[in-house]
Amino acid sequence: MTTRTPSNSFSGKLTSLGLVSQIIIAIILGTMLAVASPEIAQSFAMLGSLFVSALKAVAPILVLVLVASSIANQKINSDAQLKPIVGLYLLGTLSAAFVAVILSFLFPTSLTLDLAGASANPPQGLGEVLSTLAFKVVENPISAIANGNFIALLAWGLGLGFSLKHASVQTKNTLHDFSEAISSIVRIVIRFAPVGIFGLVANTIATTGFSALWEYSHLVLVLLSAMFIIALLVNPLIVFLITKKNPYPLVFMCLRGSGITAFFTRSSAANIPVNMALCKKLELHEDTYSVSIPLGATINMAGAAITITVLTLAAAHSLNIEVDFATAILLSIVASISACGASGVAGGSLLLIPLACGLFGINNDVAMQVVAIGFIIGVIQDSAETALNSSTDVVFSAAASHHITKELS
Repeated sequence: MTTRTPSNSFSGKLTSLGLVSQIIIAIILGTMLAVASPEIAQSFAMLGSLFVSALKAVAPILVLVLVASSIANQKINSDAQLKPIVGLYLLGTLSAAFVAVILSFLFPTSLTLDLAGASANPPQGLGEVLSTLAFKVVENPISAIANGNFIALLAWGLGLGFSLKHASVQTKNTLHDFSEAISSIVRIVIRFAPVGIFGLVANTIATTGFSALWEYSHLVLVLLSAMFIIALLVNPLIVFLITKKNPYPLVFMCLRGSGITAFFTRSSAANIPVNMALCKKLELHEDTYSVSIPLGATINMAGAAITITVLTLAAAHSLNIEVDFATAILLSIVASISACGASGVAGGSLLLIPLACGLFGINNDVAMQVVAIGFIIGVIQDSAETALNSSTDVVFSAAASHHITKELS
């Protein structure tokens, strides 16, 4: 008869905790170590560097394969009733990016980054941005993966995805399986996030003091403010323009019935059954919401658009890059498109930040440090992002379905 040792029992309990709980513990332990012994804390910097390097390794190939697979395997639905809902999904995501731009301009965020060996080649005006964008798009895909050129990878992913839409089922399944395999590797890397965050927090606080925590709290406030504005002002306005009725009963019902569970599960996909039950309760057309809800979990990503936009502009501000409003609008469009292809894994939207950073010539080393900061604040950010995304799926499905019913009656 075998018995567990106390250490095994403790490690088993620690492993059984969710990722959020593990990250919270890592932040607390890293902070305590930095206060107790700054010298020892700085020696753990390698853990953070290894985590950032792992993210740099997996992110480029993830973007390429995920975008290509999602487009190639997209089901073509001839039901015209889905068009208004998809239109609302895209409008909501773009509106979220616009709000994020405005708040980032009003309340700019500076981040403490390791700029040793880093480089940034900021463009001068919208014309140069578009020119740089055009040349990045046509880079060889192998070079793009090696250099972390996410703009080219997005373009190649889109091209391959549309080209393979008419491929055989076997080819599409193979591409889907490959996408799932890459996503599995990303999940493994993210499972080590608590270890990496422990090293990052310990080294950052030991080096810069608690000023870094203020930076993170300011960043979280900007992110949450943008998400609240979308959930409580922009979305209700859109619903009112469609239904001509008070939108808040529907909005609050969706936040209670969908947003709360999504906040804790941190997965739009896991929240699909909850949303389907809520749509049934609202007496929506089953043929419509049975497609619109799973589709929304994939492309309705207002929260992700906010995260990508705010963190990218924070990186630009930290490097003293002047961003004009026209370029920021272009960033909003790129962020919206990128958000629609965000990975389904926790923190998946963060891995698309380097793509947006590429618009401003910010290199991969700096961009991935920003991604790592995103994982630190992800305890709150990712939960709120998922709650906004998932609850909005039902809000827009209900609003558009009401409009359709009204038009048909």
